[in-house]
Amino acid sequence: MDLPAPNAPSLFDRKALAAHRARISDEALFLHHAAMDEVQDRLSMVNKSFTAPAIVTPCPEIWAPVLPGAKVVADDDVLDLKPAAHDLVVHAMALHWANDPVGQLIQCVRALQPDGLLLVVCLGGETLYELRAALGQAEVEVTGGLSPRVAPMAELRDLGALLQRAGFALPVADKVSLTATYRDLWHLMRDLRAMGETNAMTQRLKHPSRRAVFSRAQEIYAAHFTSPEGRLSATFELICLTGWAPDASQPKPLRPGSAQMRLADALGTKEGKLSD
Repeated sequence: MDLPAPNAPSLFDRKALAAHRARISDEALFLHHAAMDEVQDRLSMVNKSFTAPAIVTPCPEIWAPVLPGAKVVADDDVLDLKPAAHDLVVHAMALHWANDPVGQLIQCVRALQPDGLLLVVCLGGETLYELRAALGQAEVEVTGGLSPRVAPMAELRDLGALLQRAGFALPVADKVSLTATYRDLWHLMRDLRAMGETNAMTQRLKHPSRRAVFSRAQEIYAAHFTSPEGRLSATFELICLTGWAPDASQPKPLRPGSAQMRLADALGTKEGKLSD
């Protein structure tokens, strides 16, 4: 995942995204609440107290109580964070909409004090794979073409690599998969609108799609991705990233050849040559 060229077209239309987010309904934000649980669980395992936290999020009202007293800022292209002002930055459910995810992470590491912690929770590549497959097949069958409908999301390994590229120490990436069920395709799409997670890609269709596309997509979805109760299953993958702003106190890998003991001695075994 390379940095965009200076004049490269943006993947996401931030104006459209802002309009979608303006219609967010708190009742539909179960993914944000799941992300909060992940953040709080990870913070509980860190043997360190934080006194100057910041939260980057499109939903300040529901995230602010997670860290009382935290500076809460929008996930704009340029984050409203001062250099070295925070010992904790939580980037909450927004990195998957960033046109420049590396740039977002670089701004976070600059905003951290030495040995400060970054926690990111965002949607990952397995999110809505069922919807992507059903809509894609339906559109090809009905129109003979294919348009961008579900935003591409980064895979776990790619996001872990971005932490290293941004300059974080001790990077860790893991994921949590959640499954929700819906009556039909229209029920799912209404929920996505209420989450503010509908299509905001720059290259999206700018005119209404044919109803036949969605009717066929419902048939395909129901045929391949139903729960035992006969409802449509939708996967949401939460990717969790942690990284530390570099500091001299952090553990460093040993130089090659600097070991003080042979592995065989440590394991209490004899060392032998491998057969040809």
